[in-house]
Amino acid sequence: MTGFIRFDRTAAQTPLTRAMLLVGAFLVCVTNTFAQSRSGDFVAEHGQLSVSGTQLVDSAGAPIVLRGMSFGWHVWWPQFWNADVVSWLRDDWNCTVLRAAMGIEPRGGYLQSSEEAKQIVKTVVDACIQNGMYVIIDWHDHNASKHLDESKEFFVEMAQTYGAHPNVIYEIYNEPEGDTWEEVKQYAESIIAAIREVDPDNIILVGSPHWDQDVHLAADDPIDGVANVMYALHFYAGTHKQSLRDNADYALSKGLPLFVSEYGGCEASGLGKLDLPEWDRWVKWMEDRKISWCKWCIGDKEETCAALIPRARSTGGWSQSDLTHSGVYVRNLLRRLNQAPVTPSSGE
Repeated sequence: MTGFIRFDRTAAQTPLTRAMLLVGAFLVCVTNTFAQSRSGDFVAEHGQLSVSGTQLVDSAGAPIVLRGMSFGWHVWWPQFWNADVVSWLRDDWNCTVLRAAMGIEPRGGYLQSSEEAKQIVKTVVDACIQNGMYVIIDWHDHNASKHLDESKEFFVEMAQTYGAHPNVIYEIYNEPEGDTWEEVKQYAESIIAAIREVDPDNIILVGSPHWDQDVHLAADDPIDGVANVMYALHFYAGTHKQSLRDNADYALSKGLPLFVSEYGGCEASGLGKLDLPEWDRWVKWMEDRKISWCKWCIGDKEETCAALIPRARSTGGWSQSDLTHSGVYVRNLLRRLNQAPVTPSSGE
């Protein structure tokens, strides 16, 4: 029984022995408190999230920044979608949020195998709840407006299953490719209304045209009459630079709350070299504005953005040699930033 000290009545007769026992009890309590803070329930600490202006806030109304990882498409990397990996990403990487990117259109995706896809997603969501983490349920689709009925049915089921848990965030449209903002908005309004009939308050993320980069269009014509809705901004540092940050700053100036639910340190293709200076500029930009983020991705494909080398263990427990350059870099970021208070950084 950790933390329990049995006081022997005979030994406790002398002042010195009593003092030693009291010191020992104090040290055990301190050790246990420290251990609990290291492995504590982040969601229990911060509770129900909401949106205040452009800022994500916790149940006390304090600004909060979530930082974590996105799982790769479930159709290609399902081996990593398990409770062991979730626990490892919490305990070793210090993630406070994970993103479950459920593939929709590819072979074997949700449109072909919906029950299998839902079970894989639920495995991750259940593990995140068990581990006291926030989790994004991501409809990972480039053409979601063509799958309105399927998406609505899915999110209603997710809201019915998980709506009472403050852990859950719904990302209803990953990276629209060809849709106009008017089409994305119409789709989003329908899905938001369906979710809100079941879940009145958990955060909902809405995409924008051009792979979640045209947030200025959403800022000029936002969805009205809904609470706790944020807009996804995606970037890849090797391709997207100051002009996209300027675009995002315009959206923020118009009052549009942003959440970076996916980003990479390489080119938008997922390939090419890591642009570390630009990655650092993006991180500083997000930290200055208290914007939450998830890095792409937990996968072992031979590409720059993947965090793991090919054939990395499917249950976590990774050493440095199991990680790509991108994986090492983002792990270090998470371990550093998620130990620090959320305050604007200074200097370049």
